[in-house]
Amino acid sequence: MKIPLSWLRDFVEVDISIEEIAQRLTMAGLEVEEVQYIGLPLPSGKIEGRSGGHIGPEAKVSGLEWDAERIVVGSVLEVMPHPNADRLVLCRLDDGKQEHIVLTGAPNLFPHKGKGPLPKPLKVAFANEGARIYDGHKPGWEVMTLKKAKIRGVESYSMACSEQELGISEDHEVIIILDDDAPVGMPLVEYMGDAVFDIAIKPNTARAASILGVARELAALTGAKLKEPSYDVKWEGDAIEEMAAIEIREPELNPRFVLGLIEGITIAPSPYWMQRRLRLAGMRPINCIVDATNYVMLETGEPLHAFDYDVLVARAKGKVPTIITRLPKRGEKLTTLDGIERALDDFTILVCDTAGALSIGGVIGGAETEVNEKTARVLLEGAAWNFTNIRRTLSAQKIDSEAGYRFSRGVHPAMAERGVRRCLELMRSLTGGTVARGLVDAYPLPPKAALVEITPADVRRWLGIDMKAKEMAQILRRLEFEVEVKGKNVQARAPDHRLDIGEGVVGKADLMEEIARHYGYDRIPETLIAEELPPLYRDRSLDLEELVRDRLVELGLQEVVTYRMTSLERESRRLPPESPADDKPYIRLSNPISSERVVMRHSLLASVLEIVERNANVRPRLALFEIGPVYLGSEEGDLPEELLRLAIAITGPRAQASWQGADETPMDFYDLKGILAALLQDLRIEGVHYEPHEHPSFHPGKCARVLIGDRHAGVLGDLHPLVRERYDLPETPLVAAEMDLHAILAEVPERYHLAHVPSYPPVLEDLAFVVTEDLPAEQVQDLIYQAGKPLVVDVRLFDLYRGEPIQQGKKSLAYSIVYQAQDRTLTDEEVAKVRAKIIQQLEAKLGARLRS
Repeated sequence: MKIPLSWLRDFVEVDISIEEIAQRLTMAGLEVEEVQYIGLPLPSGKIEGRSGGHIGPEAKVSGLEWDAERIVVGSVLEVMPHPNADRLVLCRLDDGKQEHIVLTGAPNLFPHKGKGPLPKPLKVAFANEGARIYDGHKPGWEVMTLKKAKIRGVESYSMACSEQELGISEDHEVIIILDDDAPVGMPLVEYMGDAVFDIAIKPNTARAASILGVARELAALTGAKLKEPSYDVKWEGDAIEEMAAIEIREPELNPRFVLGLIEGITIAPSPYWMQRRLRLAGMRPINCIVDATNYVMLETGEPLHAFDYDVLVARAKGKVPTIITRLPKRGEKLTTLDGIERALDDFTILVCDTAGALSIGGVIGGAETEVNEKTARVLLEGAAWNFTNIRRTLSAQKIDSEAGYRFSRGVHPAMAERGVRRCLELMRSLTGGTVARGLVDAYPLPPKAALVEITPADVRRWLGIDMKAKEMAQILRRLEFEVEVKGKNVQARAPDHRLDIGEGVVGKADLMEEIARHYGYDRIPETLIAEELPPLYRDRSLDLEELVRDRLVELGLQEVVTYRMTSLERESRRLPPESPADDKPYIRLSNPISSERVVMRHSLLASVLEIVERNANVRPRLALFEIGPVYLGSEEGDLPEELLRLAIAITGPRAQASWQGADETPMDFYDLKGILAALLQDLRIEGVHYEPHEHPSFHPGKCARVLIGDRHAGVLGDLHPLVRERYDLPETPLVAAEMDLHAILAEVPERYHLAHVPSYPPVLEDLAFVVTEDLPAEQVQDLIYQAGKPLVVDVRLFDLYRGEPIQQGKKSLAYSIVYQAQDRTLTDEEVAKVRAKIIQQLEAKLGARLRS
């Protein structure tokens, strides 16, 4: 939020520098991201322009200093035609010292051209020769120095400035027309020099989303007195009770609604002082009525809405309008101020009359009752809304409004009446209208002011500082809490502009935050925790999950974390186009953050493939994994099954290119199988085997499933060619796996046997067997272990051979076998007996023949 210093000083006078203000606000939780100097001198060592440096480590500094001698308030006495150009005029201008002829092409001076001396001179921002200003004819913010030049035969050395040329806004089409009270000859920096603090309003400081809110914080930080704006109104019209009524049907969504009325108004532009403040705060001036509502919203934090009262009377067929707040009827629609016809959700609170919807409560007004240049009477709304419901409506309608920003963070109902009073009097002073007597105020659900009790012991325990009860009370009183000190107990009641103070332990935490902010985070000492920590109860499933992560990283993979929300279109990419859809329904989000995040995912593999797609063009080798849940719905609508999955995807060379040489052969099915085998072995899981499998995401004939005993634990394989076409992937093979991590972790033994390092030497032997082509090598290996136990301690396949002299339909598998005993050195006779048993078992059970 942008906070002009001049506006801030309406409510709190402080004698500290701009840099000190920024520093104190930041340390109190109102982070000042940038300070823009509008004419005022920049801090020492800062450069003029929009990138002038920083205050401290965080706040950026920008701006342009106005030369007090060369940039002053000028008075245009006459606007004359240019002798050689129709689109330029010559102004006779007084700068308080002498008259100048100023050349300009500003269209807002053309109505006065050629009419002789002006009956009422126009006050402008005048820059004389040598002044440094922004170049209004170039993009960006380029500083220039005014010099003499001839333009269409007329000498020019000075100018009447636009807002862009002075750094106020980006408006460069027209020159600034100051208010009539601007003193001619006064340095412009003295008349309206300013600074703007750009403050990041965090969720816990939403109460400060206004000039008054920041002023409260600054007053509390400095001990200065807060000057509240006047809420007095000059009531001169008829009683409003005879002119409007309110009916609230949903108090939980609309706890308060206030109406005021002003008649006999004239729609006109706002005075320049108001327009300038609105622009500095980031809002566009429109007319005096709309500007007044925006001005009060920025000032007090209470969004307001102005209705054309005569339109409401016409809709009520000449009767007294009744404003109704309610939920939409089935199929009800509303065209809003932005010209969009909106279908209304059943939870959206509406402001209506007896004829239908007028606006979306707390979010945006309707087009039909909008104030226009013919409006003569205005009905002014101030209200309070349920912030959760407003936030839901903003998301559903995809609206970003200043009112919605504030109401979605919580605005206290007490501010509704104050905002209406302040705005009515402002409208009266701007338009000369007559304010109807009183307000219509429906307040069915006042909030309960939180009462919290804390002690110095609490402050010591929570913050690590020693503070007396009186000091605590002093800080809270400066923040406008009602405080009562009873011995060592401090009772504090939240002020009526705050909804962010809870009760009980939450309220105690809220007060601790307030005390810490205003005591100073930088003053809180570093201390060790004094209290005993609670016992740690380990969660075995989480420990095992972390073990899996660690092991996969050790195996050369990189972890990724993706969104659990997705869309049906994104999920469907992991399957071939003609493949049947999932047989379980998706869990749909009732309030999605975007159109691409509308359901909970069914597959972790789809998420990882998207990451591969994004990175494949910039990294030739990718080895990624993710551990996370998938969500499978049921037809009954119960809570979904939340299943833990592991997805792995690898593509590219086996090793990165290196000056020492590297294996740049593309990774394939067996690389991934080796990764899984190493992982499962490290988890001490036994009974793991693989068998051919069919899965729609994987290439037929190049897919396998992993079994632990008889339990399915996952699938792996080459990505299906039709699936590859749905992703932007490189030509190198992509191998992936999706594993049921619940099933895997359930098989991890709590205890396992550890053997001593053998003291006796092993016997190493290689044996090759000729087997049928369709026999898995894994079966041969398992049978070697079984026939040779307990002396066979390791078996490893090291060669696969097809071709002469092996007959067709056969293959040769060569294994390296390790024989070893724990208590002795094996003899040749012992090894020969085991070897013979292995050969005999393989021949009998698998039809294998020893290859000589």
